[in-house]
Amino acid sequence: MARKNPLIKPYLKWAGGKRQLLPEIQKYLPAQIYDYTYYEPFVGAGAVFFELQPQHVVINDYNEQLIGTYVAIRDNVDVLIELLKKHKENLSEEYFYEIRSLDRTPDDFGRLSPIERAARLIFLNKTCYNGLYRVNSQGLFNVPYGKYKNPVIYEEAVLRAISTYLNDNGNEITIMRGDFADAVRNAEKQSFVYFDPPYHSPNNANFTGYQADGFDEGEQTRLRNVFQDLTDRGIQCLLSNADTEFIRDLYNDARYEIVSVLAKRTINSDAAGRGNVNEILVKNWR
Repeated sequence: MARKNPLIKPYLKWAGGKRQLLPEIQKYLPAQIYDYTYYEPFVGAGAVFFELQPQHVVINDYNEQLIGTYVAIRDNVDVLIELLKKHKENLSEEYFYEIRSLDRTPDDFGRLSPIERAARLIFLNKTCYNGLYRVNSQGLFNVPYGKYKNPVIYEEAVLRAISTYLNDNGNEITIMRGDFADAVRNAEKQSFVYFDPPYHSPNNANFTGYQADGFDEGEQTRLRNVFQDLTDRGIQCLLSNADTEFIRDLYNDARYEIVSVLAKRTINSDAAGRGNVNEILVKNWR
């Protein structure tokens, strides 16, 4: 195992981020985690991925713009940093809404290069209210301006450290954008899969905040089926989700261990979802 770089950490704020739960999650990882190919089909801001810094990796997310930031950091970090500098220099409430409105006009948004879209997302993420990523049913970013006095839009040393890690010839890191089931289709027994999906919310079963077409109870059930298939194939998996009756019923299987954890949440579209929140980890090996 290569020595971990402490500069490598999440560069985005993300609802459901796992930074403060890392000590609990690490208790339930396989003992030989660095001998495995690490899969994370809902990578989000990548707190677990960046903490582990494994050498053999497949990360994925359905959010195209999010995955575009990973690709931009890997392939064009210098250009990305220059674009973020320009955003920082022009920061104002008026400028925020000007940049946010680009996706309202398909022609304008279509003219943005992938790296410009990546810089836009990072800028909006670090300057919007509560660091929340949320889109409406049309897929348009709709979080208001955060009115921070001096937001940290980017940390150059962090972005460069991540870029170096993603480009290290000693690593095999695949970045995918697509469905979670496709992301783990080629997993083998010497693989470990960490699932951190959009959490189940009994008050909003058709949740659409982080992707336009939502992640409802049907998707949660489809995820359970994938989890079950991987279990049948002898692949070790760990899953995070909300501690709800629906989720506990889904994973009511003698092969699984369900662990209760208490998480402190600061990012949520619903104020009731902030503060100390009960969550569960589901582990498919004993």
